[in-house]
Amino acid sequence: MATKLVLLGTGTPNACPNASGPASAVVVDDQAYLVDFGPGVVRQAAKAYRKGVDALRPDRLTVAFCTHLHTDHTAGYPDLIFTPWVLERKAPLKVFGPKGIRHMTEHILAAYEVDIDFRLHGFERANEVGYQVQVTEIEPGVIYQDDKVTVEAFLVSHGTLLSYGYKFTTADKVIVISGDTAPLEIVAEEAKDCDILLHEVEYSAGIAAREPKWQKYHREVHTLSVDLAEVVKKAQPKLLVTYHRIYHMEIQDNTKDLDAEMAWRCEAILQEIKDAGYDGKVVNGQDLDIFA
Repeated sequence: MATKLVLLGTGTPNACPNASGPASAVVVDDQAYLVDFGPGVVRQAAKAYRKGVDALRPDRLTVAFCTHLHTDHTAGYPDLIFTPWVLERKAPLKVFGPKGIRHMTEHILAAYEVDIDFRLHGFERANEVGYQVQVTEIEPGVIYQDDKVTVEAFLVSHGTLLSYGYKFTTADKVIVISGDTAPLEIVAEEAKDCDILLHEVEYSAGIAAREPKWQKYHREVHTLSVDLAEVVKKAQPKLLVTYHRIYHMEIQDNTKDLDAEMAWRCEAILQEIKDAGYDGKVVNGQDLDIFA
């Protein structure tokens, strides 16, 4: 059995051209388990398939987990429901997530009822199963298990929004995905000695440029690099991968070399983590990175 983590999207709500919406996949042999479905998720999966990850062929996407219902993590949900069906997915999509995911699913299916009817009864008939969604609204604890993986959900803190992190245990790896969260002891506990911890982060120096109300918000619902260092010093993962990096910069400004600016701040985030006393292996995850 071989387990890998594939980053499909490492972005934030910002429309960053080089970071798709938050989405990742734990891949075990021929099965992919998606975590979140930000904008562009299916096309990103198709790119990963073209890079040799067979489990991410779009019609094979059948299991997904949602950390929380913010738009940047769910705007690709209709894409995940319908595009693989158009490409002949023959099994229902199984989705696990917080309370509210069932309501969201029902309304997406209702919004696309004209297309569904056409594909079921029109002259371009699709199969009658691939668009269906089997939704499970979860509580903390073990929420999914098959012959390849056990998935545990744990509550994290993202303001007033019900939010979960996920721990995947397979025969050869333990992978923990934080979702969006303030720095928490439970993340350190769940990620203790894991193989890979995928954790959100924001640039500590950059937050000073924001208005006081936004500084307060970000400190309460996200994890500054210096605080992430404290979490991982306790957890000691074999590899820390950052994603959903918040730089506190204006991406709409065409007068700047944004690629150079973001690359610089990306490295600065790593330096902040190291300067805060963490000496373990850490990398900034980029779209379509694969960690095995």
